Amino acid sequence: MNRKRRGPAEAASSFSAGGWKHSGAVKLLLLLVFVLLFYFSLATRLVPETYDITLGGKSPSDIKAPIQVTDEKATLEAQEKAAERVGPVYSTVALHNEVLIDEILVRIAQLNQDDQVTEQNKVDIYRNEIPSRLDSFISHFISANAGSSTYSATLFEEMRSVVEDQKYTIPQETFYKLPQLTSEEIGEMRPVATSVVRQLMSESLADAETARMKVAELVNGSSLSKKAQRETVQELARFVLTPNRFYDKDATEAAKLEAKQNTPPVVIKQGEILVEKGVTITQDLYDRLDSLGLLKEQKNYLPQLGVLLLSILFVLAIYVYGEMTNGGASGGKSDGTSKRTNVHLLMLLIIFAINLLMMHLVALAHNDRWPDIEFLAPVALGCMLVTLLLDMHLGLLCGLLFTIFSSIILNVGQQSVFDFRYGFIAAVVSFTSVLAIHRASQRSSILKAGIMISLFGSVAVFALMLVETDIDRVRLLESVGFMFASGLLTAVLVIGMMPFFELTFGILSALKLVELSNPNHPLLRKLLTETPGTYHHSLMVGNLSEAAAEAVGANGLLCRVGSFYHDVGKTKRPNYFIENQNGGVNPHDKLDPKVSASIIIAHAKDGAEMLKQHKLPKPIRDIAEQHHGTTFLKFFYYKAAKQAEEQGKPNEWTEDDFRYPGPKAQSKEAAIVGIADSVEAAVRSLAHPTVEQVENIIGKIIKDRLDDQQFNECDLTLREMDQIAHTLKETVIGMFHSRIEYPDEKDIKNRKEIKEQQG
Repeated sequence: MNRKRRGPAEAASSFSAGGWKHSGAVKLLLLLVFVLLFYFSLATRLVPETYDITLGGKSPSDIKAPIQVTDEKATLEAQEKAAERVGPVYSTVALHNEVLIDEILVRIAQLNQDDQVTEQNKVDIYRNEIPSRLDSFISHFISANAGSSTYSATLFEEMRSVVEDQKYTIPQETFYKLPQLTSEEIGEMRPVATSVVRQLMSESLADAETARMKVAELVNGSSLSKKAQRETVQELARFVLTPNRFYDKDATEAAKLEAKQNTPPVVIKQGEILVEKGVTITQDLYDRLDSLGLLKEQKNYLPQLGVLLLSILFVLAIYVYGEMTNGGASGGKSDGTSKRTNVHLLMLLIIFAINLLMMHLVALAHNDRWPDIEFLAPVALGCMLVTLLLDMHLGLLCGLLFTIFSSIILNVGQQSVFDFRYGFIAAVVSFTSVLAIHRASQRSSILKAGIMISLFGSVAVFALMLVETDIDRVRLLESVGFMFASGLLTAVLVIGMMPFFELTFGILSALKLVELSNPNHPLLRKLLTETPGTYHHSLMVGNLSEAAAEAVGANGLLCRVGSFYHDVGKTKRPNYFIENQNGGVNPHDKLDPKVSASIIIAHAKDGAEMLKQHKLPKPIRDIAEQHHGTTFLKFFYYKAAKQAEEQGKPNEWTEDDFRYPGPKAQSKEAAIVGIADSVEAAVRSLAHPTVEQVENIIGKIIKDRLDDQQFNECDLTLREMDQIAHTLKETVIGMFHSRIEYPDEKDIKNRKEIKEQQG
């Protein structure tokens, strides 16, 4: 067939009338907007803002931290202050000086028994030997513990120095008293001396003088009766008493280091002001801004490139999925169209924009008082809208994308790109929402789904909070509360937004279809009261078309509801349609065939106009207008031809004058309703239909429409037509079971024999 080339005006008119819905340029533009939406949503978290800053200049505005970072300089200052607060560390050494005084007394006893040594020589020996014994005692202790991890080398150095500084000088007269002591007297002195020294050295002594001041009191209170004994023990005890608590340099340094390590880093939180407007940029500030990548002169475009690539990948996922499932037989769409158009892409874009905006608004509300308010974000909002308005599987894909977006956008005040907590919670609530809502048939189902989101989300948040090492009960309750409120908020938003999308984009959701099937709808009540026959016929057609549609993956619910309204135009002239005549006079018997045909033909157009006046969605109006397509009213044509022949006149009418104006069925649903309409009317006209008659009628109706090219503009395949025929036959048999006559066994046997002979 030759087609006229359309002029620019016609092309423009077609585009404005709806051509944009299938325009490749518009689709490309929408995908570009998707990329921009994703880019700017992620850039606020992943791309730091840069400033035109010069060293020594003024800050043009308040400069905020793009992410949570550690203030190295402030942290070092805090660590130094913590180290300064650490006082000197002293270590107490177990010297056991009582051993030294006992050794000295034993030596005195031995030397005093030697008669070969004069008293003066003994005095000289004591004057030289006893002071050196303390140095030897300290040196021996150091050498014995040199390999031990208990004491450090610096401690031993400090010990030598302090002991030397605080060494006690024995008076000279004491040395003259020592040779005069007998063995018995020394034997009495030994336990007293060791006891006094042990008792005084059991204390922590940084200054030996404080202990030496107590010696006289302790010795005088002992069992020693002789003055010489007491004085000698006192002087020897004062001599052997030394400090046992010394400054430990290594331990002090270790304590300072531990204090530095235990000092928490000074954190600059995301959004916290680094530099206030008008502040002079010092070298420190300049270096800090430089380290954060906030200087324009750095010209680092890698973060922008990374975000752009991420955005393209996300959009590519949406596009590829859309192309793979477009026109498929999933039956997931609610609007009755077999292919998604730019309308659906635009609606998806708006849903994403709304959901991402909600995430950003909740993220802005983050503060120290409510650190987990991000759980309030209605992440599942987009998934529910996509599932209700478009497709369940597309809702699952969007759930995956929203999981990634939430782990980035809600990641406030963290240094990492993704926050596992929000991603995990988003995955739980997104997939829960899709599974809970995909078979929704009432508005109350949305609220039930919201409660499911609240429950599963709260359990997920509770589980995450429990695995943390330090559980804050108040914060735990707040987090679970925010999550529970999020599910209810999601349900409220979905209920509020559904009418907007349904009216704006002409989308027929399952919920809307169920509402339209209510018998109390004004048009259905009008149909019932004014044309009860047509009303009953419409219900039967609804049953037939729904079963046939579900058999080929079309929208069965749309077929049912569309069938309820497909003949509403008959209410304008109810008596001109046979199902409303109740066996009475047929007005067509007295009318001109062309007039009769025009009345019959008008009901399709009248019905579409009535549906439009009552603001019913376009898919319902399309079924009413297209269910007859451009079929031929043979009865009235042949009646007109017969009248012309009887009158001896040429027939001035053509077949085109007795055809419905169309358009032909543009969708599977419209075509199926048209077939079911004819099948129901034909079977109803039979007084005693048989299975064979039903099968023949269905096959003839489908074949006639196929030969008449009524299915050329919809995407029904021959295989699907066979499935429709089979399903209609089974459904008709079930509906008219009491009226259909089944052949007896003899008839079945005869038919089998005939087929065998023919074969």
